[in-house]
Amino acid sequence: MDWFKRKDKKIKEKNKKSIPDGLWEKCPSCGEILFKPELDKSLSVCRHCNYHFRMNFRNYIDLIIDDGTSERLFTSLKSRNFLEFSASKDYAKQLKDAYNNSGNTESIEIYSGKIKGQPLIMGIMNFDFIGGSMGSVVGESVSRSIVQARDEKIPLVIICKSGGARMQEGAISLMQLAKTSSQLAKFSNDGGLYIAVLTDPTTGGVTASYGMLGDIILAEPGALIGFAGPRVIKQTIGQDLPEGFQRSEFLLEKGFIDQIVARKEMKDRLYQIIDILS
Repeated sequence: MDWFKRKDKKIKEKNKKSIPDGLWEKCPSCGEILFKPELDKSLSVCRHCNYHFRMNFRNYIDLIIDDGTSERLFTSLKSRNFLEFSASKDYAKQLKDAYNNSGNTESIEIYSGKIKGQPLIMGIMNFDFIGGSMGSVVGESVSRSIVQARDEKIPLVIICKSGGARMQEGAISLMQLAKTSSQLAKFSNDGGLYIAVLTDPTTGGVTASYGMLGDIILAEPGALIGFAGPRVIKQTIGQDLPEGFQRSEFLLEKGFIDQIVARKEMKDRLYQIIDILS
């Protein structure tokens, strides 16, 4: 095979250009390769099939709240390892890493602001902080936001995105279900308007409490919504699950949510609801 070898040493192969990491994203729905900067401009929604990627939680501020009106509330609340929980990874170390990696934030941030001139309180859950898990700080933040909305007689909107209760805080995390639910009951009795927006994923304790207690429950297309995960349910009942089980469209068909709203239409739809009901 010597005849196949290149003998002219003056001929040089061009160096292949490397593609920077994170520049392209493959759509899991239609398989299209998407240019990441363009995907960011389209609110992380595939232009080919309308698949809704998970979007950075702070982008919901720009999406929903009027420019220059947002103010973050309850910034002093921070999680700590009060049970001295330690497993394969120490909870205190896990919290420290989460704060460093996420820019010193929490599983939820609460803001006051306006939507097309209408005042509101809005909570946005952060899945990047320990899976958006609901611990004592999430429960306290949600409770305080409900109280403030009730005192100011303005609507409350919570963008839900969570993997469930935070096991590192034991029974304390489960108590947040009762804490937030009781505050919402008072808010409802006083005529308050609460709108829950369910995004991918909304599971566990959040679904079992304030996620499903909205006067109006909206959801983004294709969002995973449920208590236990579909794999756990399938193993428990030993049966195949219906197609699209626990997705927004399935829950709308079964009457668990009121409407599916595309991300680009979310602000207009929220304003319409607030304008009519408040």
